[in-house]
Parts: sequence; structure tokens; C-alpha cells
Amino acid sequence: MDIRAHNRLAWDRQVERGNQWTIPVSSAAIAAARDGQWQICLTPLKPVPRSWLRTYWSSSDPAGRDVLCLASGGGQQGPILAAVGARVTVLDNSPRQLAQDRLVAEREGLALATVEGDMADLSTFADQSFDLIVHPVSNSFVPDVRPVWREAFRVLRPDGALLSGFTNPMTYLFDETLARRTGVLQVVHALPYADPVSLSEDEKARYAREGAPFEFSHTLEDQIGGQIDAGFVIAGLYEDRYGPEEKYPLNPFTAIFIATRAIKARK
Repeated sequence: MDIRAHNRLAWDRQVERGNQWTIPVSSAAIAAARDGQWQICLTPLKPVPRSWLRTYWSSSDPAGRDVLCLASGGGQQGPILAAVGARVTVLDNSPRQLAQDRLVAEREGLALATVEGDMADLSTFADQSFDLIVHPVSNSFVPDVRPVWREAFRVLRPDGALLSGFTNPMTYLFDETLARRTGVLQVVHALPYADPVSLSEDEKARYAREGAPFEFSHTLEDQIGGQIDAGFVIAGLYEDRYGPEEKYPLNPFTAIFIATRAIKARK
């Protein structure tokens, strides 16, 4: 099964459906960013601390720096950072997601590059191309997360920062359909979880018809330990939840998302 091709088409469909991660930022948000009032998110609710955007420069303002928005299409983080003055490249697997970034760039007169590609293969970029990588919740759509960390480390400059959001793997333990329908949290899956392995053939066919992306849980050993093994130093971590309108029953009980700040330390 070609996971990347399936998920490319699925995320194109998510744009059509207005998934929250596909809705571009407003003109008002861009105007505020140009005026110094801005924030970006790696996870649904909590904004990234401005201090996380510091690397070897003296302030939290990434103006003039090379930023890679990794698997970060949708017209959200990239245009905001471009409005602040960063040199932004957005890489995403979905052409429709990248079109959202171009839409904002053209609407607002922003300089912003878009590249269609695989988050685990950044061979289109030379070593040490970027000062900052912004990687919101998206690596749950690739089977193996460790190549993502290794490639991010390679393309970052010394003292550069990787800001990542990802899903707490415990969320994949439960029968999500049952949980959403009844509120009952029933453990049915072993971890690490993978849609192509756990779903029946009928369910896979339904995913294809409905344009649902295949998801994969990754252990914390691979998510956090994988960054460390790639050479990063973890310099920050916070947890987040869905918004209160989200009906997933685990949400009231525990954080569902994790964000990390990892530094490529100078040797």
C-alpha cells in the first residue's frame, strides 16, 4: 500500500471539508503579525512560547531567518512567519494544503516558497539550510518518525531549533468510533498502532471513499528519544488538549498532544 499517495489524496479532501488544520489565517492575523502581534500553534490550543523561537539570535523575532514549515501546509504557520519577516519554505505532501499557503501569500503580498514532498525525505534541501523548523501535529501520518528527526537535524544549522507537535500515543489505545458515539473508553488496540494493520479491508475501503488519512501512533521513545538519538537536545516541552467543543471523551481527562523544542547544539 502506498501510504504517502493515500494520505496526499486524503489531505486534499480534508481541505475540501474544512479541517481545522487546513483553514488559512485571515488578513487581520497577517496585519497583526506585521505589527508585531502574532503567535503560531503546534497543537490545537496553546500558542508556541515566543522564547521557543530563539536560537542563536538575540530576540524571539525570526525576521531575516530561514524557516522550514515541515508538513505544515494549510496557510497557517508559514504565512504568519513570512509576515514577521522570515524567509519561509513550506513543505507538505498535499498539493491542496500548499495551495492554501500560496493563497495567503498572493492575497497578502508575502514572499513564501512551497515544496511538495515527504517529511521523511528532505533531500531537496542541502545540509544546514534552515535556522528554524516548525513541525505541527502531522507525523502521525507517516509509518516511521525517526527519519523525520534525522532529516530535520541534517537541514538545521548549528544552534537551530526544531519545534514539534505530536499526538500522545495513549489516544490510540481506544475504540474511537465507540468513544465518540457512546463516551465509553474501551481499550482495543495494542501500541504502536497503525491504521493499515489494524483496520479491516472494509474499513480501509471506507477510508479511501471518505478521504480519511491513515494514522500511526509512535512511541514516546521514537517521538522524544528519536529526537535525542538524531542529535538534538530537548530544551522545552508542554502538553495540550483539543478545544472544549471536541467530543472525544479522553479530552477531559488528559492531555492529548505534546510539543517539544529541540536544539541542534554547536559542537
